[in-house]
Amino acid sequence: MSDEHHDDDHEFHSGESGAAMTYPKQCSAIRKNEFVMIKGRPCKVVEMSTSKTGKHGHAKVHMVALDIFTNKKLEDICPSTHNMDVPVVKRKEYQLLAINEDNYVSLMDLESCDTKDDLKLPEGELGDQIKQVFEKDETGILLSVVAACGEEAILGWKNMPNKE
Repeated sequence: MSDEHHDDDHEFHSGESGAAMTYPKQCSAIRKNEFVMIKGRPCKVVEMSTSKTGKHGHAKVHMVALDIFTNKKLEDICPSTHNMDVPVVKRKEYQLLAINEDNYVSLMDLESCDTKDDLKLPEGELGDQIKQVFEKDETGILLSVVAACGEEAILGWKNMPNKE
């Protein structure tokens, strides 16, 4: 046997912390409003139904979910005893510092005071709303950023609490 290929020389690509982007969870244990991977996309479950099958078959779980980044509706059917991948979803709030002409935002992490400049304002109504509020802003606004499976997006905003 040659020394060129060792079975223990695998190269694993993972997140910065070494944590996996998904973890397995039994299909029957997943509930409405939880997250699940469907067709390789992180989704939030909006509807679920379980069908009993024949004498020797598995019960099947039918899931309807929305992609957390595109809001596109996806469906999947899975035997209730099988595992499905659940994405690790992280939410974090950042203070909005600036919006440039390309609609990229400059954000500040309130805990570390680090700035983040790699996110774009969302398209459509949410992006327009954030822009309007930011332009007439008196107190500052917080943007809610969701990250999962190597993707990040701004999914909401709120006014910063007044410091009195």
